[in-house]
Amino acid sequence: MTVASIHTKILIAVSALSCVISLSQVHAQQSITVEYSNGQFRPGELPAPADQPLALHVKNRDPKAMEFESKSLRVEKVVAAKSEGLINIRPLKPGRYEFYDDFNAKARGVLNVR
Repeated sequence: MTVASIHTKILIAVSALSCVISLSQVHAQQSITVEYSNGQFRPGELPAPADQPLALHVKNRDPKAMEFESKSLRVEKVVAAKSEGLINIRPLKPGRYEFYDDFNAKARGVLNVR
């Protein structure tokens, strides 16, 4: 075996190990959908995994705009009538995170992170 072939094999092994380490650090982004219709969120309680980024799809089925807001999640997003919005949420610790429609105080929901 030549020095060049040993060097090549070492580089291949290091590259493979680097890929394995990188892949183990990547979290798959969980996707969750909540619908807003007749002035209410459905479902009213959403389960979500802890310590993972989250993509929350908000589907507004009502004929008027709504504003998804949460102080505990530190997000707010206006979703136009009959449209959808996407909210990217950072990894969260276990707990209950309340959200509401800022235009309709009666419309409330909870993200239950476990």
